[in-house]
Amino acid sequence: MATEHEKEAPPPPVDQLPAHGRLGRFREYVRRNPLLNTTWRIGVFTVGVTVLIGGLVMMVAPGPGILGIVVGLAILATEFAWAQRALHHAKKAAERAKEKALDPKAKRRNAILGVVVGILVGAAVVAYLMVYDFKLPWDIQDWTPWK
Repeated sequence: MATEHEKEAPPPPVDQLPAHGRLGRFREYVRRNPLLNTTWRIGVFTVGVTVLIGGLVMMVAPGPGILGIVVGLAILATEFAWAQRALHHAKKAAERAKEKALDPKAKRRNAILGVVVGILVGAAVVAYLMVYDFKLPWDIQDWTPWK
C-alpha cells in the first residue's frame, strides 16, 4: 500500500515480465536471439495490424468493429508499448461509454426517441404508398416493372 508521498510503480514493460510455462520459456529464447526477436515482432505487428484494419473496416461494414479494434490493439500490446497505451485509452473510453449508456435518463430518452422516429417513419411509408397508388400483390394485373 502506498502512502500519500509514495506513488505506485507502473507495471513493468512486457519484455521484463517473468516467463511462466513452456510458452514463456519459448518467448525468452526468442527474445535472446535478435533475428528471431525481430521476426517475432514483425509477425505480431502484421497480425495485429491486420486485425485492427479489419476492425476499422467493420466499423462501416457489417460486423463487430469495436471488438476487432480492441483485439487488434491487444495483439499489438503484447509487444509494443504504444499499443499498450492505446489499449488503455480505449478501455477507459469504453468504460465511459458504458456508464453513459447505463444512465437511466439517457436510456429513457433513447427509448422515447426510437418509438417516435419509428412512428414517423411508418407514417411516411404509409403516406408514400397511399399517394403513389398502393396496390397489394394479389391486385396487380400487369407484373412488368416498366410500362
